[in-house]
Amino acid sequence: MDISTDFMRRIAHAAAAETLPRFRSQGAVANKEAGSFDPVTEADREAERAIRALISAEYPEHGILGEEHGSQNITNRHVWVIDPIDGTRAFISGLPVWGTLVGLTADGDAVAGMMSQPFTGELFYANASGSHYEGPGGPRSLSTRKTTDLAQATLFTTTPALFKGEARKRYDQFETKVQLARYGTDCYAFAMVAAGCVDIVADPGLKPYDIVALIPIIEKAGGVVTTFEGGPAEKGGDILAAATPELHAAAMAALRG
Repeated sequence: MDISTDFMRRIAHAAAAETLPRFRSQGAVANKEAGSFDPVTEADREAERAIRALISAEYPEHGILGEEHGSQNITNRHVWVIDPIDGTRAFISGLPVWGTLVGLTADGDAVAGMMSQPFTGELFYANASGSHYEGPGGPRSLSTRKTTDLAQATLFTTTPALFKGEARKRYDQFETKVQLARYGTDCYAFAMVAAGCVDIVADPGLKPYDIVALIPIIEKAGGVVTTFEGGPAEKGGDILAAATPELHAAAMAALRG
């Protein structure tokens, strides 16, 4: 099935109505994880409610998996996967590198998705027509860079601190092989792979709602998204995205040591 661009825009607008008024407003922040810091805000919860309402009205037979409000009918063939604010730490810090992620799976495969950054007025999305961008500079199709050599690549990760033990040693060695390494930006880094600005993103420990929406955006732009071992990324885990198949293979080998 195809998901219309208009429906992607409607989701983005509904989420923005809940997130933008609360961005840089010094609102209350709750912690979801004892002994650590996993923040959640009213904006997260209300944006997901708005998104779920739109999906349920348009596609009542579809399942939904959301970060904040759980799952419903996820054994159905079509399941929407929602992260209302990917990058809540950036959100509460006033940094405009968070985004709203909404993806659709069919029989477990990610087939459509969108990442909206309402503060910058950007929408990245993929449906049957390909991978696209709307925002400053005007609409355009997305295409990854053609980088194949690690030595010429730009690498992003949320933070090397997420790599533990031997995995951290392998990551540190991997970072020495690339031209430029930068940290942070959560979903925005993955969107930049699709946009041809970043070559590799390596992020361990992702949940399905962190990555499902981004898979078709990158793949339909020419990139590759898998686990570090080369498996499907839809269920989350340690996720590697790269601009070309050749670069993905080289990055995967480097991460394995």
